[in-house]
Amino acid sequence: MSAEELPPRESMEFDVVIVGAGPSGLAAAIRLKQLNADLSVVVVEKGSEVGAHILSGAVIDPTPLDALLPGWREDTSCPLNTHVTDDHFYVMTSKRSYKVPSILVPPMLNNHKNLIGSLGDLCRWLAPQAEALGVEIYPGFAATEVLYGDNGEVRGVATGDMGIGRDGQPKDSYTRGMELLGKYTLFAEGARGSLSKQLIAKFKLDKDSDAPKFGIGLKEIWQIDPKKHKKGLVAHSFGWPLSDNIGGGSFLYHYGDNLVSIGFVVHLNYEDPYLSPFDNFQRFKTHPSISKIFEGAKRISYGARAITEGGYQSVPRLSFPGGALIGCAAGFVNVPRIKGVHNALGSGMLAAEHVAAALKAGRTNDEPVEYENAWRESAVGKDLFKIRNIKPLWSNFGTRVGVVLAGFEMWCATLGFSFFGTLSHGKPDRSTLDTAKEHEPHPPVKPDGKLTFDRLSSVFLSNTNHEEDQPVHLKVADLALQKTSEHDVFAGPSGRYCPAGVYEWVEEAAGPRFVINAQNCVHCKTCDIKDPNGNITWVPPEGGGGPNYQGM
Repeated sequence: MSAEELPPRESMEFDVVIVGAGPSGLAAAIRLKQLNADLSVVVVEKGSEVGAHILSGAVIDPTPLDALLPGWREDTSCPLNTHVTDDHFYVMTSKRSYKVPSILVPPMLNNHKNLIGSLGDLCRWLAPQAEALGVEIYPGFAATEVLYGDNGEVRGVATGDMGIGRDGQPKDSYTRGMELLGKYTLFAEGARGSLSKQLIAKFKLDKDSDAPKFGIGLKEIWQIDPKKHKKGLVAHSFGWPLSDNIGGGSFLYHYGDNLVSIGFVVHLNYEDPYLSPFDNFQRFKTHPSISKIFEGAKRISYGARAITEGGYQSVPRLSFPGGALIGCAAGFVNVPRIKGVHNALGSGMLAAEHVAAALKAGRTNDEPVEYENAWRESAVGKDLFKIRNIKPLWSNFGTRVGVVLAGFEMWCATLGFSFFGTLSHGKPDRSTLDTAKEHEPHPPVKPDGKLTFDRLSSVFLSNTNHEEDQPVHLKVADLALQKTSEHDVFAGPSGRYCPAGVYEWVEEAAGPRFVINAQNCVHCKTCDIKDPNGNITWVPPEGGGGPNYQGM
């Protein structure tokens, strides 16, 4: 069926349309209704429910939550209730772990006023707070298209059609998407949002900013022996199993009912095409100081997600005609703290305040430039400015020297100055890979099914599900290029950087064939970032598809 033959979309009009029911989107929705109860606000969410696609460490700085919902601490239904009691940093070698003396740790990395929990569950709790104020939330509907007005301004979004077959033709279950029109539209899609990426390109929002930078975070939740549980313990590490020239590290948090959240982050500016973040995560768990924690334990969840790491100098212009970017769609993660939730909440609230003021003044679909002008002097901007050089120092000098310099920089930042000015990140992550001939393959981790696992059994725990008879949502622009470059030059890194077993190069008599197992996709978006030619584009699948994370 051609575009001309499709039935027209129905449309609904609102004052504000918000794309994404993560912390920034929900904070924006709540703040808008707090400021003006008469505003009509809608949040559209591609996950099957609020929280289904949310993944974070998560040690959360509650300061912006106190500002958004001052009485939240007295609400016993709020899932954020484990206070940090112990906070440790370690340097890892293959056999030993060395605790960094607390006196050397910069004060800004202190976690003792923070809380441990599940960001997905926090979003599930925030959603009814928003609905109680009159916000409409539509989970299971993926925003797939930006709608523009006659003058090129953003007018809203359209949700994707449902019931399209793999051949691109409507099935019996076909349902046309909806148009959600707003006087302003806020994009809270998270890291590497598909529509945010288009908006950045269309309005050249990044023309004055540094290259965006990303990491991939992999996470598991375990229920461990109560005798080994230390509720409130937060531990971070760097070093083994990553080599000195690969940035990243681990987190391990004890919280809740004998739960441990363990995760591993790898910066995506690595050079070795044979590197596998997933294998390094599994390998990390075999360290003598880590493996003993999980003796007799049960793994209950797994997931992975791209993380924005560019920080202050990589944040694009946030406002454009008709809307703005908020949260990780803009890139507000504080890398050394491994925290972005506080800035997501803060940016959502800040955008809401300026959009509410614009509406009160009778403005519609113009650029809420006041938000762009305000963020650098806000708590969000000040938080990111202090740590703007940490990622470049780590990247340019390697872990051993870079971490020492980064620590020195953070101590200087507490005193209000820097010796480095503002450093550049350099080239984008897709351009950092060496050719395969410059490296040797690494032996994979052999899963034992008790402590270490393979990708497919891990994806099973993520509750990932897609309607199989639908168009593949991972778009390869040029299959020939994928063979001559990604396979022949770089030895097929897609099969290693993907944490879900989506990509395979299958050797056949006619030559290698690129296979995309789209049903495995956990929506981490690493392929959209790390493919060496920028040849793979992630777009939303049919609404409701993807992981259904519980407790992540």
